[in-house]
This record gives sequence, C-alpha cells and structure tokens, in this order.
Amino acid sequence: MTKASLAALKQELVEQHGEAQRARIERGVEQVAALWRPEDGDLAAFAREQFLPTGPRLDATFTRFEGLFEQFDGHMNELGRELQWFTDLDLGPLLPVEPLLAAYDPSANVTSDLFNAKPGFVVLLNFPLTTLAERVKEGPNWTRRQWAEAKLASRFNRRVPAAVEQKVSQAIADANLYIAEYNVWMHHLVDAKGQRLFPQGLRLISHWNLRDELKADYTDPRGLAKQRAIVQVMERIVTQTIPAAVIDNPRVDWDPFTNKVTVAPPETVEANAPQRPAKADAAPEPDTRYARLLATFNASRKVDPYSPVAPTRIARAFELDRGLPEERVRALLTQLLESPLVPRVAKLIETRLGRPLEPQDLWYPGFRPGAKVPEAQLDALTRKRYPTADAFARDIPRILQSLGFTREKADVLASYIRVDASRGAGHAQQALRRGDFPRLRTRVEKGGMDYKGYNIAVHELGHNVEQVFSLYQVDHTLLSGVPNNAFTEALAFVFQARDLELLGLGQPDATSERVLNDFWQSWEIAGVALVDMATWHWMYEHPDATPAQLRDAVADLSRDVWNRYYAPVLGKKDSAVLGIYSHMISYPLYLPDYPLGHLIAFQIEEHLKQHGPLGAEFERMATFGSVTPDEWMRHATGAPVSADALLRATEAAL
Repeated sequence: MTKASLAALKQELVEQHGEAQRARIERGVEQVAALWRPEDGDLAAFAREQFLPTGPRLDATFTRFEGLFEQFDGHMNELGRELQWFTDLDLGPLLPVEPLLAAYDPSANVTSDLFNAKPGFVVLLNFPLTTLAERVKEGPNWTRRQWAEAKLASRFNRRVPAAVEQKVSQAIADANLYIAEYNVWMHHLVDAKGQRLFPQGLRLISHWNLRDELKADYTDPRGLAKQRAIVQVMERIVTQTIPAAVIDNPRVDWDPFTNKVTVAPPETVEANAPQRPAKADAAPEPDTRYARLLATFNASRKVDPYSPVAPTRIARAFELDRGLPEERVRALLTQLLESPLVPRVAKLIETRLGRPLEPQDLWYPGFRPGAKVPEAQLDALTRKRYPTADAFARDIPRILQSLGFTREKADVLASYIRVDASRGAGHAQQALRRGDFPRLRTRVEKGGMDYKGYNIAVHELGHNVEQVFSLYQVDHTLLSGVPNNAFTEALAFVFQARDLELLGLGQPDATSERVLNDFWQSWEIAGVALVDMATWHWMYEHPDATPAQLRDAVADLSRDVWNRYYAPVLGKKDSAVLGIYSHMISYPLYLPDYPLGHLIAFQIEEHLKQHGPLGAEFERMATFGSVTPDEWMRHATGAPVSADALLRATEAAL
C-alpha cells in the first residue's frame, strides 16, 4: 500500500473505533505494513476485520494467544528434545540417522506459518512492538499485562522463512554434536620421557572437564606438570595443531609439547576404549572446530535480511535476546578487566602458591571453601553417593532442603525435575509448557558420578529450579523464564557455590574468601567473552573467510586480549588459551552471559546475606518473569545490574 492509502486506512479505522484508539491504530497498521507481502492479500480488508478496540474482545484475544503459545512452545520443545535424545544422552554408539534427526527443528516453520495464516499479523495489528530503549525507559511504569503484551508482539518482530531458520538449527545441532564427542583420554598424554601423569580411564571433554581437572590439580603433588600439559592441550585445540588421531582415541599416546603421536601399548588401553585406529598419525585436525563455527555464522547471515529490527546475529544476541546493548556489556567487562584490584588479588594468589603465576592460574580455585580437598577424595565421595543419574534424582529433595527450601517445596520441585546421563558435559533443558518436565543432564561415568559431574549437576539443578518457578508460578506464561541466559546462569551459580556444603564438607565462606573467588572467576571469564564477541565482529568483517583464516583470527584475537589484560598478571605473552571455551562453537555468543551471570549472582548473594533464607528469596526472584534485566534486578535486589558491588566487596576483602 502507498503511504496515502495507509493514511486513509488509519483514518477510516479511527472514525470507526474512536479517537481514543488512534495511537494503537496508527502503530498497529504500521507494524503490519512493515512485514506484509503482496501474496498476503488485501491489507486494508484484513485490518478492518481484525483490529480490536480496547475492551473484552481484545482481552479475550490476548488470553487466547497466551494459552496457545504456551502449547506451541511446549510441544515444539518436547519434539526437539526427542529428536536430540540420543545425541544429548550417553546411550551408546549413535545410529547414522541420529545427527540428522538432531539437526531437524520442528519449530522452524511455526512463526512463518503463523504469518502466512495471518494470526501473526493479528498480533502486530493489536499489540505494540517495543524497542529496547522503550522497554528500559517506560517499563518500570508498565503493568504486568503490558509486559506480557510486549513479549507477545516481540514474537513477530521479524519474518524469517522457515528454510532459513532450519539452516541455523542444523548448523547449531552439528556443532553441538561435534563438541559433545570431543574427548581427550588423559592417561595417554605422555611427557618427553614417556611418563603418564594422569590415571587410566580419565576421559575429559573439552573444555569443561579439562578446565575442571586443571583446577583439581592444585592439590596434587604433580599438579604443576599436569596443569602445564592441560594448558598445552588447550592451546593445541584452539590453534588446531592437535593431531586428529588423538581426539577421543585411547589407542594412541600423545606428547602435547612435541606433538608426537605413538601407538599406545596394549596394556595401557582402557577396557571400554572406543573403536579407533591404533595408528601413529600426527596430522592435525583439519580446522573442523572453525568449520563448525563458520557454518553457524553463514546460516545466521541468511537471517539478517529478514530482521530489520536487529540486522546481525550480534545485534539480535544483545538487543533482542540479552536485553542489554553490546556497549554496556563491553563496559562492564572492561571495568572488571581493567580494575586495579586484579594485580592485588594476583599477588595474594602468588603468595599462597609460592611461585610466579602462570597461564593455568587463570582458573585458580584456592579461594573456594574445600579447595584443598584432593579431587580423588571428592570423586570417591560422589561416586559412592551417586552411582547413577537416578541416585542423584532421588537425592534432590534433600539437596533442596539443605539449600533452604521447605520440605514441602523441595518435594514439589523435585517432582518436576528429571535427571539424565549426558553424552556431553551437561546442561539443563527447560520445559516450556505446564505439564512438561525440565531435564537435568550431567556426565555419569561407568564408575558413578565423579566430582566434576556432580559440580555440574548442582549447577544444572539451579537452572531447573528456576525453570520450574518461572514457568509454573509466573502470572503470565508469556513472561515465563528470566530476562536472559545470564540470569539463569546467576541463579545456577548460587546453587553451585554450595556444592561442597551439600556433600557435608563445611559451610560456604560468606566473607573475604568467597568474594575473592567470585572476583577471580569473573575476571577470567570476562576476557573469554570479549574473544567471543570479537570473533563474531571479525566474521562479519570477513564474510568470505575460510576455516583456516578464522582459525588464525581466533588465535590472534585470543592472544590480543590475553596480552592486554592477562599477560601482565600471569607472566606469559601470546597465549591463545582464552579461545578454548566450547561455547564459542556450539552456543553462538553465549559466553558474555557468564561474566554477567557472575556479577548478577554476586548481587543476589549480597542480598541473601541480609534477606534470606535462600529458598524463599530464590522463589520470589525466579517468579518475576522475563522483563528487562535492570527491572528484574531492581525487583530482586533493589539495584540494577552492576559490577560495583563486586568491586567494592573485593577491595574490602583485600
């Protein structure tokens, strides 16, 4: 329609429904016209038939949409979970068809179909699309119904063809499977003398288990040598100089420093070893890591032309998904990284270790309560207590009561949560309709759940409890969830910080040690997030890059961030280790949520010190729903998202 025709249509609708409806009419018609196509038919006739003035029919339509979208989202989520069942869970070797099923997204057609069938346009005609600036400025004065209307309309802020959505889903599913099967058999790492530093059977997924093993090695007499070997493995993965033959292959030995590969002596090969070639082949992995990332980038670029409100994956990640401008997130990260407190905390760590700091000390865990307990002792404890995933599930009511939930609330929460043994490191999969159950996934090895798996399980349990509250107890299901992933990570961190307490190994340190631990963890992951962000900007600036070019770029970006913020503290220049996080490959632009999550978790912990118990406050926070980050935080703690609380507490702790 021409501008004149649109103006005439708006005036006609105002005359029909009254001057009081003018603002809604003008906004709604413009919203529809922005996405209407010639094949959609007569826009004017549609608007005359479907515009609803304020009143009972509009209210009934809103209620109808809210109920329907809960069912749409819930059932599509369940279908997706079924399709990914065998790639996500540790159920034995995969059938050839499983990756194809996991890559299929049954929800890819939904939004496109709802535009084609017109309900999507009914939403746009009658409910307001809002910008992030509007939500930040006006949101504090909105009713809960207004927040829900904004969430409803936001479902239709872009019109992406189903085939394009499916390509994105397929690329991410392929990347997830690649990461889920990326294991290193540590007994087959050897040094220059052929000595083995790690016990037989230790299979670690990159990056999660490699990082956690590194943390555990601070209590090992040979820990320093182990840590240096792990850092070298990480560097090889990032730079793709790791031999392809050693990935998930315990039939060969590997010296990560010289990159020499030899056939493992038969007596060293684990009884449960997968069938892999026993061949001394040092040829590097062929940049598969970066081919997966490029596939996700190229699929995401196909969405860009259909998303005028946020025309890049970067913009969608920050403006739409995260609800925070990229500039503000970057400022929070650099505020942490550039803090003059960093060298002071580093000096304290150096004093405790009795040696100069090295790159592995990026993950120093010594401020955590119980950090001096040997990992082998923790493994023995968790394996005995949780020989299976079901054993952990049965213990959830006790865990929740120990965290401060009433017995009745703990039983109810536990009844909603299902626990599975994960093929990968672990994750929490939410339910999206009432009547479904969130899933807790963590790795359970043949001998039981080791401490790494348990630590992840407690973290994922925090996600699941949030997911139950934010679906079943929110006042509008359109607002189910939390503002963004950083918030569910923050609430999961609150649980995870108490994992040792739940094993009967003392209370969490609520004073200086905990503060310093939170600060060091936040400082570590802030640089990782900057690398993730810089990588996506580089890909947009070099859209025709090859996997090899992306590999070199990520290594260079990792070194740049390292040299600027970390080398002055950790003593070595040009480390690429910041690029090791698997999220870069399988969860596009997710990593900034971790440092944000640490900041949010710290604000929540500070609030809990004054306003506990944890159970009741966790429930109050988690039921507020998916509003803007600052609005949620003001409700939860009385202050917007900020790094200031952590920095003040760190200075006081020092």
